[in-house]
Amino acid sequence: MLFNSTIFVKFLIQSLAVYWISRWLFGLIWQNHARIQAIFRWILIIYLIKISLVFYGYWKFSYVFILIWISAVDYGLALLMVTSETRFPQFRRVLLFVSLANSLGILFFFKYGRFIAENWAYVWPISSPSGIWETLVLPLGISFYTFQSVSYIVDVYKREIPAETSYLSYLLFLSFFPQLVAGPIVTAKSFLPQIRKSLDWRKIPLAFAIFLILLGLFKKVVLADHLAESSEFVFRNPSEMDIRTLWVGLISYSFQIYCDFSGYTDIAQGAALMFGFRLPENFSMPYLARGFSEFWTKWHISLSSWLKKYLYFNLGGNRNGVYRTYLNLLVVMLLGGLWHGANWNFVFWGFGHGVLLVLERAMGRFTSFPDSKLFTGFYIGFTFLMVSLLWIFFRTPNFSESLCYLQGLFIKNGDLSLPYRLESNVVFCAVFIILGHWFGKKYFNKNEDLESIFAKIQKSPVKVAFLGFFSAIGIISTVLYAAETKPFVYFVF
Repeated sequence: MLFNSTIFVKFLIQSLAVYWISRWLFGLIWQNHARIQAIFRWILIIYLIKISLVFYGYWKFSYVFILIWISAVDYGLALLMVTSETRFPQFRRVLLFVSLANSLGILFFFKYGRFIAENWAYVWPISSPSGIWETLVLPLGISFYTFQSVSYIVDVYKREIPAETSYLSYLLFLSFFPQLVAGPIVTAKSFLPQIRKSLDWRKIPLAFAIFLILLGLFKKVVLADHLAESSEFVFRNPSEMDIRTLWVGLISYSFQIYCDFSGYTDIAQGAALMFGFRLPENFSMPYLARGFSEFWTKWHISLSSWLKKYLYFNLGGNRNGVYRTYLNLLVVMLLGGLWHGANWNFVFWGFGHGVLLVLERAMGRFTSFPDSKLFTGFYIGFTFLMVSLLWIFFRTPNFSESLCYLQGLFIKNGDLSLPYRLESNVVFCAVFIILGHWFGKKYFNKNEDLESIFAKIQKSPVKVAFLGFFSAIGIISTVLYAAETKPFVYFVF
């Protein structure tokens, strides 16, 4: 069920109507009966679980049981950690190992089984990959909800959070539909307290939630899907394209993947907020990053934060000397690349980012960079260029096509040019994105979050009028200039 589909709009409206009308009626009739209110709270949690599983099962219902299995195992093991702490303190580590083996084992089987089998057959030609890999389909969002469950069990093991006593609450945490398929990756520490104390419907910033959904739809159907037409044309046969077209295609894909993924996050945040839940930010104008370390604090923030806390720090972080820090960065980014998919291109993409982070850190130890607008602009441009070049390995299916594309950027291969209509789309979308980044940098790049700034705007009639005007333009553009519907890029991860 795609966020940019009619069926999802109907699903969201119906789900919200049932959820909030029920809350309003029970609050009106039973507001002075605490016990009945508590029972109704559990009914609402069950309802949210139901619609979340319906949303997930709409694609392939049998894979719902994988999600339920992972949630049940980690919920039970976390409780065992607590109950066995006094009598068998060493047993906690065994339980942690069992949990990780279960969650990561399922992830490895579905996501990397075929990859391992094919590479093993290549190294050992006597064997051949089993036919099971030809029919096996990767469950949607398995990388995201697996990482959420792993973060929970690790936090309980480290005694950073208590074990959740309600299985229904834990299942909702893992299956909540707005972020289930493509994130952002939510931690139990931030989400479980929201279940226990859900927002009063009168305190929900409804206008802001609608704004986020409309913004996400605009990014997806007007910008990302139009850019996808251009990048697909170029990446389909890079050996036939001229140099200029390959550069246009590269910029097109860089902007496409940003608008596609950040658009999904905006819609997910808006939809979750309508149900009274806040999801974390996942993007913060990443293409204005001044360096690769800063880029990873602005791009896919929930994943980079997860890798930093649960992998980088556990490897030792920067506590064991310079060279060990460099090794840790390379390992973390390599595994981050592999998280995106079972393909050597993803491995190289992650490793490439690791190398850039290491070089940046090494140069920073010996060089003091000038603090000037000219140098800042150059560094932003250089960061964007290198990130875009690495997107080639992310987008192409194999290494040979990646090298072909890279070669074509500097040495003429073919004579085919991008059709005028597609090139015009790239220019149109690029202008929108650049202006959006500039506007965000000028007005929204503060310590405040977007919701706080939006609340301030609502206090000024003039700003509200401007916001309404631009929102109306956005809605009209979304309706009139929507491109052919395409799946979200990160749905495959």
